[in-house]
Amino acid sequence: MDVPEGLNEEYYQISPDILQSFNKFRPPLDIFMFMEDVGRIAPYYKVGGRLSKEQIEQLAGLVKDGFIFVSRKDHPVYVKHIAYQLDLVLIDRNLKESEIADIFIEALTMRMNEFLDQPVAAVTDKLWADLMVLTEYLWNDPYRIKALAKRLHKEHTLAQHSVNCGVLALAIFIRMKGKNFSSGDISRNHFDRLTAGFFLHDLGMSKIPLFIREKPKPLTTDERQKVDKHPMLGYEMLTKLDLKYKEIEACVIEHHEKLNGKGYPQKKSGRDISQLGRIIAAVDSYCAMITKRPFAEAIDAQKAAAMISQDKAYDPEVTKNIQAWAMTLKK
Repeated sequence: MDVPEGLNEEYYQISPDILQSFNKFRPPLDIFMFMEDVGRIAPYYKVGGRLSKEQIEQLAGLVKDGFIFVSRKDHPVYVKHIAYQLDLVLIDRNLKESEIADIFIEALTMRMNEFLDQPVAAVTDKLWADLMVLTEYLWNDPYRIKALAKRLHKEHTLAQHSVNCGVLALAIFIRMKGKNFSSGDISRNHFDRLTAGFFLHDLGMSKIPLFIREKPKPLTTDERQKVDKHPMLGYEMLTKLDLKYKEIEACVIEHHEKLNGKGYPQKKSGRDISQLGRIIAAVDSYCAMITKRPFAEAIDAQKAAAMISQDKAYDPEVTKNIQAWAMTLKK
């Protein structure tokens, strides 16, 4: 069926795969049917109701023929629903890029929350599956990351910080690599693993007590020593989680190393720090600055980018690209 011009601005079609992901008798949002004889949309099901077995069969046929739509006004409901089956974004051709970005941020934050609360193999597998949906989405068009990078969380939690860093580090990596994606210089395995590394860089913080992570006052010497152990704690966790890949290891162990050798835990300096480590180190600091934390207000994105670019502890090529990205937010 040819969708009338302008219809997709207010509604979008749902596929059989999307329909199957809904509760069979009680879909989570209003459903509309296109009346071909009069060329307009009419209500088919209102949320809160219950479909009969006959309607369920009829609905499946109508979806297959392309006559069933949902309202873009219900996008927030749709985002929360599809976040539990993230691979559906690769199937649904009617979603806009901005809508897909909303879904990724919602889904990945939910998965990171689950993982950091319970970093065990079964939960790790679910997070990995969702990260692989993200890399599949970006592989053929890496610049899709821009829409996600404009949706960073504004408040700091460990999960939200991890998602912010994962998304922005990918955006910076892609900016730095440019056309190398299409030239074949970057393998899919490498891209998959560095993506996971960016998102998982702070997993050792899951072993730090919550009262320390969210303390609104300066940490004591003992508390600071506990926090400083989190890169090594995270590195040790990788073996148990079967995540011993060099890209992930670099991000986890090096994200607090500094070019001047004054970082931790290994006090590496200069080019002894891997490129992925240099990227996530600067991004980790920047993402902390631009979010509201228990002990500090958020700093304006452009101001934070200018501040970090003046800090000799970070790779100037990375901070230059962070500044360039921050400037795009003004447009």
